[in-house]
Amino acid sequence: MINNPLEGPTMIKIQAIFTAVFLLATIGINDAVAHEDETHYDRIQLSVSATAQLENDTMVATVSAQEEGSQAAQLSTLVNQRIRNALELVKKHPQIKHQTNAYSSNPIYNKNKITGWRVSQSLRLESSNMALMSDVLGKLQADLALQSMQFTVSPASKDKQDELLIDEALEAFSKRAQQVVNKLGRRNYKIVDINISTSGGRGIRPQYQMRAMAMDAESSPAISAGEQTVTVTVSGKIELE
Repeated sequence: MINNPLEGPTMIKIQAIFTAVFLLATIGINDAVAHEDETHYDRIQLSVSATAQLENDTMVATVSAQEEGSQAAQLSTLVNQRIRNALELVKKHPQIKHQTNAYSSNPIYNKNKITGWRVSQSLRLESSNMALMSDVLGKLQADLALQSMQFTVSPASKDKQDELLIDEALEAFSKRAQQVVNKLGRRNYKIVDINISTSGGRGIRPQYQMRAMAMDAESSPAISAGEQTVTVTVSGKIELE
């Protein structure tokens, strides 16, 4: 007769370990199911906002050159030269960020026949020095069209203001939650979930007709950057204890 080395005390010990592991796993599963089925009471949704008026500190302008005629190559040369002249002027001022935008050459139709070409290109300018931007635009506008101009808040200013408003909104959320606790005669509360969202910082865009301005080359456009509302909203759910 061959003895099984797993029989006896060793087998009993292994069975005991398996039984303990199984019991622990069962308890864990039952506890998870019970937790999922747990009913929560007295949960309240709250939402508060904090706002501030923030001055626009950045100006963005787009100027463009456009030519129409029968010779596409000639028109392209004229447009390129006008944009190059503008870049030569802008590059003298490192405070102004600049970027050339899409170049386009489109046919002009008359009774389904190509009668000419329209060639154009634009140049985007951005700076926090609005006085300088106004001066440069005044020099460019005799040869280029002012396509658009807008005022916005720089990312650094927006982030700094958001930090202040987040603190203010969170404090307001805590006060509102405590007010509910006190009014309902409860002991305390716990936060179930909370969300923080920000808004504002988009540019304000005055409308300009797309044409070369009929003003003197040294004339500068009047500028009023204005301000905009920046908002931080804190919303969440609390559970009363």
